[in-house]
Amino acid sequence: MSVVLSLKGKKVTVRMKAVSAAAENGENDKRGRKASKETRRQQLIEATIDSLAKRGYSETTLADVADGAGLSRGIVNFHFESKEKLLIATLQFMADEYAAHWGAALDRAGEGASSQLWALVAADFDRKICTKRKLAAWCAFWGEAKSRPTYQALCGARDVKYQDLFVALCAQLKAEAAYTYDAETIALALSAMMEGLWFRLMMGDGLTREKAHAAAIEYLVSVFPGHMTQKGPK
Repeated sequence: MSVVLSLKGKKVTVRMKAVSAAAENGENDKRGRKASKETRRQQLIEATIDSLAKRGYSETTLADVADGAGLSRGIVNFHFESKEKLLIATLQFMADEYAAHWGAALDRAGEGASSQLWALVAADFDRKICTKRKLAAWCAFWGEAKSRPTYQALCGARDVKYQDLFVALCAQLKAEAAYTYDAETIALALSAMMEGLWFRLMMGDGLTREKAHAAAIEYLVSVFPGHMTQKGPK
């Protein structure tokens, strides 16, 4: 009798293990499908960046993106439904990536205003962000922003936050060294200079990322001589 009960107990144990394994496999399948969906979305976004860089905004089509990603047109429609939604998702990705990049650079810089400003400028010329394809994609979106309120709303608040940070840092450096400049004006000039260097890099006129960064450093040294040297913050 005890043997029979033991065997039944063993069968029950095996059955419970089988149920547990099936449940675990089900969860793994769900995670796999989710990962696959996210992977395909990212493939399509990267292919959109490539197409924007190669063809521009108006000439980019869903078929171009599908071909670039090595996926079917149906997959593009499944994930994004329309070209506009795909472009918005691409802009969202680029804006998030850029914000996370400069935010991480700021965190690593520490508390000093000069170190933070130095880090922000350096971040703009990091090879993770500053590539010809991404710069060209940014320019494509900038060209459409005036007529597309969605694009302005998506990046507007981020741009204001970023510019306000530059103003605050310039104001702090002015207070520390009694510079005579207007903090808001200098911050605007700094941002415009960096955007201009990005545009030159995108145009491919021979300017390298290293030379562009060096030019930005010279600007920092000339405006903040009490805080900056060519080698870094004092």
